Amino acid sequence: MNALIAQIEKGKPFFEKVSRNIYLRAIRDGFISAMPVILFSSIFLLIAYVPNIFGFIWPKTIENGLMTPYNYTMGIIGFLVAGTTAKSLTDSMNRRLESTNQINFISTMLASMAGFLIMAADPAKEGGFLSAFMGTKGLLTAFIAAFITVNVYKFCVKHNVTIRMPEEVPPNISQVFKDIFPFAFSIIILYAIQLVVHATIGVNVAESIGTLLAPLFSAADGYIGITIIFGAYALFWFVGIHGPSIVEPAIAAITYANVETNYQLLQAGQHADKVITSGTQMFIATMGGTGATLVVPFMFMWLTKSKRNKAIGRASVVPTFFGVNEPILFGAPIVLNPVFFIPFVLTPIVNVWCFKFFVDTLGMNSFSVNLPWTTPGPLGIVMGTGFGILSFALAALLIVVDVAIYYPFVKVYDEQILAEEAAGGDAADSLKEKVAANFDTKKADAILENSDAKADAESSSIQEETNVLVLCAGGGTSGLLANALNKAAAEYGAPVKAAAGSYGAHREILPQYQLVILAPQVASNYDDMKAETDKLGIKLAKTEGAQYIKLTRDGQGALAFVEEQFKD
Repeated sequence: MNALIAQIEKGKPFFEKVSRNIYLRAIRDGFISAMPVILFSSIFLLIAYVPNIFGFIWPKTIENGLMTPYNYTMGIIGFLVAGTTAKSLTDSMNRRLESTNQINFISTMLASMAGFLIMAADPAKEGGFLSAFMGTKGLLTAFIAAFITVNVYKFCVKHNVTIRMPEEVPPNISQVFKDIFPFAFSIIILYAIQLVVHATIGVNVAESIGTLLAPLFSAADGYIGITIIFGAYALFWFVGIHGPSIVEPAIAAITYANVETNYQLLQAGQHADKVITSGTQMFIATMGGTGATLVVPFMFMWLTKSKRNKAIGRASVVPTFFGVNEPILFGAPIVLNPVFFIPFVLTPIVNVWCFKFFVDTLGMNSFSVNLPWTTPGPLGIVMGTGFGILSFALAALLIVVDVAIYYPFVKVYDEQILAEEAAGGDAADSLKEKVAANFDTKKADAILENSDAKADAESSSIQEETNVLVLCAGGGTSGLLANALNKAAAEYGAPVKAAAGSYGAHREILPQYQLVILAPQVASNYDDMKAETDKLGIKLAKTEGAQYIKLTRDGQGALAFVEEQFKD
């Protein structure tokens, strides 16, 4: 097992490079920016159709009124994501350009959205647009529009293809003329693609992409496809790579389109049978977090004999219940721990197999509503699939199955820790060393070892108001450290205020902070982030592995860590 893990770890640099690809990142960040729209629209779906389960049906006029906000939010999500993806990609491109010669992200957003309409929205006979492909069915077209647009702008900016105005002209007016050529070229190129596709196939670009990739979508929905997709999440995470950064952008268009398709099937009185959805990833494969670890803290707390494991279980139960499982991942540790390799990768796969069996064989409806990822797993299953009786049975079954898979490995690990405790050694010392080697924790460990000897705020080197931004992948894990910092700052009277956020949705608020801390999931983005913080004169620190969990549990140590970042 150790040899297998070592082989997987050898590929880590390559996969980290893939996860930092600016196009994959643009897709992911584009969705993060659009998430308020997605979640907002789902509220109206729940209000409109959940009562149907209990025999109550809204009058048609009220139903239409409830669905109007949905149709004009989720119904045009492709149009909106074309803009947010272009904005994210523009930010990445600008990091590589001179600060005096940047791409105007407002202009790229507008050009991308206009180009998307050309390729996805056919004109209606009575005026306006036909919206069939302006929603989730047009997401792939949105990415194409964004990628082509931003690259056209990059070419024009780098080669000064622009209309130069006299120096006396105000900058805001000059910018308008600077953007004319790249805007025009982008629209012309996208329109040319639309004309060629329509002349060749007879449909618009968005519809042609859906037709072309339909066989791929069908294959991905099979048992082999879901095994590869959802197994990859856990496999990458196990060796320290944020799996969603690689997998989610590749399947995002499928998952959100399938949710919309399932909803339409339900409205037509048919079976919602699309398995690969955002809900499948959040509440089935990663129930309680990557590795389907919802049951693990409870098992540590109730089924182990080691005092250390019981303490880790108690500390991890609440965060993991809401999908933030880093405390158990790095506290046990589970990542890089050969004992847990099999259950960590196998459990998500088995969960999705069970889900697919319930959908395909037993006739359970799949997910037709998008819910916040912090919704507890069992509740997310029930709500996302429409409160059906089978959804309750599935949620209970998955808990039993997950316990059965993890149990023998938890017992083996507990025996190892008990033996180490009996021998008077530091429990899991060798694993800690391995995690530290993989996640580069030496600097922070040294800081934490000396944290008890540090004076409190009266002798702190931080005398002025200091704002700290903690970033993780989804804004959940970062909240643990931000809360610990705020609590400690209030206790010791330190002039520190911390906030949590998600990487990719931070750029507009970045100037408000003096220090940015990267959580383990996004630590591989350190170089990209440093390019942003250096321009603004902001300090940047990354936290890796078990170090991060120590900081969230030790407020004084977390303050000491912040103080250390401002020392020369």
